[in-house]
Amino acid sequence: MWTVWLEYVAVLVVVAALTVVMGKWLAYCFTGESHWRIERWSYRAIGVNPDERMGWQRYGVALLLSNALMMLLGYLLLRLQMQLPLNPLGNAAQTPDLAFNTAASFITNTNWQAYSGETSLSNATQMVVITFLMFAGSITGAAVCAGFIRGIARSNASDVGNYWVDFVRILWRVMLPVSFAVALFLVWQGVPQTLTTQVDAHTLEGATQSLLTGPIASLESIKHVGTNGGGYFSMNAAHPFENPTPLSNIVHILSMLLIPAALTYALGSMLLRRRQGWVLFGACAILFSAFLALVFNAEQSGSAALARAGADQSMSLEQSGGNMEGKELRFGIAGTALFVTTTTAATTGSVNAMHDSLTPLGGITPLAQMMLNSVFGGDGVGLINLIQYAILTVFVAGMMIGRTPEFLGKKIEAREIKLVMLAVLAHPACVLGFTAIAALWPDTNASLNNHGPHGFSEVLYAYTSATANNGSAFAGLNANTPFFNTTLGLAMLFGRFLTMLPMLAVAGSLASKATVPPGPGTFPTATPLFMGLLIFVIAVVGGLTFLPALALGPVVEHLQMLAGQVYP
Repeated sequence: MWTVWLEYVAVLVVVAALTVVMGKWLAYCFTGESHWRIERWSYRAIGVNPDERMGWQRYGVALLLSNALMMLLGYLLLRLQMQLPLNPLGNAAQTPDLAFNTAASFITNTNWQAYSGETSLSNATQMVVITFLMFAGSITGAAVCAGFIRGIARSNASDVGNYWVDFVRILWRVMLPVSFAVALFLVWQGVPQTLTTQVDAHTLEGATQSLLTGPIASLESIKHVGTNGGGYFSMNAAHPFENPTPLSNIVHILSMLLIPAALTYALGSMLLRRRQGWVLFGACAILFSAFLALVFNAEQSGSAALARAGADQSMSLEQSGGNMEGKELRFGIAGTALFVTTTTAATTGSVNAMHDSLTPLGGITPLAQMMLNSVFGGDGVGLINLIQYAILTVFVAGMMIGRTPEFLGKKIEAREIKLVMLAVLAHPACVLGFTAIAALWPDTNASLNNHGPHGFSEVLYAYTSATANNGSAFAGLNANTPFFNTTLGLAMLFGRFLTMLPMLAVAGSLASKATVPPGPGTFPTATPLFMGLLIFVIAVVGGLTFLPALALGPVVEHLQMLAGQVYP
């Protein structure tokens, strides 16, 4: 058992080391004045002026219009799949509601899939639509984070930078080179990268089996580096063509945490407050470790229901013990628990096991992390969500001592708090609102493989995943219906932009303010005390908001499991 915890500590140490390296590079990309030649070519190609300075409103308009155009392009290509090349299997075009869901999913960095990748999409749409939107969605999040950090770092300024410069630099300096390196590593590990659609394999029994292949390594790399999720195959990262070895599993995990963790260091560097960056990193690491311990212990302890059914869950030299249902033997409970925690902490949505087969307490971990949506989080948006809680924390502390709160040398006034609360409340309102509608929708029962508390958990998980732009699922829900495709697509869009744009407005407001020197009543935010208070606020706000929904689903499931019951 101690070797498992040693592995977990080693992974966190490597993440911390990569945070410094990538954080320095991100800070350089966000603040450098010179442009690479290929970047200048890109500006000319899209007809933008890299010297233009944008206020938060213009920055936000450029973000929305570009994302809307790319989403429309993806939708049209999915509807025209039969007319595109590289489709030897003749896969049909997606229906209007499914194409809307898919395009909304991938442009918002959600990557929810209501379809089976290997049988629904062609090589052309996997590359031109899916991989393209994976790059676009992740770069958009990181670009907005660059503008956000720039805004809170400046004083008496009217702009937060240039959206197009941020987008192009992140594309050429971060996403493409890192994804290329990860793809080469995955090819070395055995992940296919080919335009061949299928190959024939001869089994030990002498039969011939057709195996689907394609440009998988290139999709897998941006899938994890961009905290995208989804998968070339319906089995996602549990499929041996996507994730063949324990080493590839670890690289996937490190790739997911690479940019979200590094952005905390980049923020500290750009603010010239390195300790502030480490405090934010520490808060995320503590929450991450707590959730990791919860899911690992829950799965290793096994299930009373399985024990009553006669399953041997004891640990021995021959088996790892615990709840191995829905898990890959090559990863085991340790590798699965780490992947489960990472993919929902970084809102990636990639899975190397069946989340629907987790124990109730194990299933609470991915649900809770998506509900909090600030434990590292996705590329860019995770740090923005974390800062919104940091601002809320200094507001609470300021009210306790009767002073106007300050954060990073800026006074936090009514305008900023209103915008922060809009972003904070938009997330649970979207999750709980759509879940309530689905619970009342007459056809929902027909989409459920399980009923009762676990069926409710499946629906709650779906809308939590969509709103948090995560993309993983409790797979007992058939979401490929017009109702679920439409409402989940709307949840993805609301969850993305109703939280991102208000915080961009906060950055614009803070950028216009003068920096005030710390006074005797200033609450320092680069201390362990603030880190603890930040964790408390995140847990309390998130916990109180979602506790009734969790009580109706996973909590009741846990009580059923203790009583030895199985899901009805």
